[in-house]
Amino acid sequence: MARPRKPLLSRDRIVEAAGALVDAEGLEAVSTRRLAAALGVSGPSLYNHFRTKDAILEAVADAVSARVDLSMFDAGGGEDGAGRFEGDGGARRDWREALHAWAHSYRDALADHPNIVPVLARGPGRRPAGLRLADAVFGAMTEAGWPPPHATRIGALMRYFILGSAVASFARGFVDDEAAYDPVDYPHLGQAHLLAERRHEVDEGAFETGLTALLDGLSLQYEALREPRA
Repeated sequence: MARPRKPLLSRDRIVEAAGALVDAEGLEAVSTRRLAAALGVSGPSLYNHFRTKDAILEAVADAVSARVDLSMFDAGGGEDGAGRFEGDGGARRDWREALHAWAHSYRDALADHPNIVPVLARGPGRRPAGLRLADAVFGAMTEAGWPPPHATRIGALMRYFILGSAVASFARGFVDDEAAYDPVDYPHLGQAHLLAERRHEVDEGAFETGLTALLDGLSLQYEALREPRA
C-alpha cells in the first residue's frame, strides 16, 4: 500500500504551529528549526511561505487580531445626531457601547495569547486584520460625530489601555506568603498575599473599572465638543 501523504505545508499550518509555540514557550522559542520539526518538514521549505521569523510572528499576531469581534462597529447609515451609528442588523448603537463591547472582545483575545502582545504593540503595520481593526474603530467614531483627530486619539488610547491590561496579571505579581509583606515595611499591604488567589476578581474588576473611567472621560469630552459655541 502507498504510504499516507503528509498534509501539504501552508501558511495556515505554519501560523498555527508558530502560535502554539509562542503560547507555550514565548517569542524566543520560535525558530525555523523548531517549526520545521513540529511540522515534519525541512527548514528551507518554510521560506516558500515566509521570508523571515519576524514575518511568521507578524502573521501569528494578525491571526490573534482576526479573532477580535468587530460586529459592533458595522455601520452604514452615518451618525444620527445623538452619537449613534447604524450598527449590526440596522440597529442604532451608541459609540460608547460599541467601544465597551469591542474592548472586552479585544482583551479576551489577548488574554488567550499574552505572549504575542509585544508584537501587537508595535502597531498594525501591514497586517490585514490589524488594519481592519483600526479602520473599524476610526470609522465608527467619526460616524458617531467625533472629529477625525479625536477619533485617531481614541483608537490609540484604547489600544494602549487594552494591550497594557493584557501584558501581565497585577494580582499574580504578589506572592502567596503573608510573611513577605511585613507591616513594618509595608503597612498597607496586609492583604496582598491574598491577591494571587483572587486573580480573576482583581484583574477583571480593574479592567472594567479603568474602562468605565476612560469612557466616562471620553463622554465628557464628546458632550463638550458638541455644545454650541456662543
